[in-house]
Amino acid sequence: MRSIGLWRWTRHWIAVVDGRSMEPALRAGDRLLIRRCTPAQVRRGAIVVAREPLPILPVDRVIVKRVLAVPGDPVPRDRVPALRDVAGDVVPEGSLVVLGDNPAESRDSREFGYLDAGHLLGVAVRPMR
Repeated sequence: MRSIGLWRWTRHWIAVVDGRSMEPALRAGDRLLIRRCTPAQVRRGAIVVAREPLPILPVDRVIVKRVLAVPGDPVPRDRVPALRDVAGDVVPEGSLVVLGDNPAESRDSREFGYLDAGHLLGVAVRPMR
């Protein structure tokens, strides 16, 4: 499980990456400007920040992942083992499929299946280097 720290700043958040799940695009210590958004505003390929869907620890943690599929897209069964046996041919409303760029270090939809869009905190606007 990888987490990031968040600090509130008006309608935006600054997220500090902690972990290796998004390497090489993002590395530990990188900062991201995150814009709050609704699930309908999320696009394929966007980097999002969300509350951990299956917390292992009693601490509130968040994840940073890339969106592979949004509602209405075909279910990516070939890339996401946890979705091989789900009903339906398209990603349902209120769900996202998210993956880390570094599969060996990422806990993502390959493990937990759909990310409920209610867990979404925002979308990365840009890295702050």
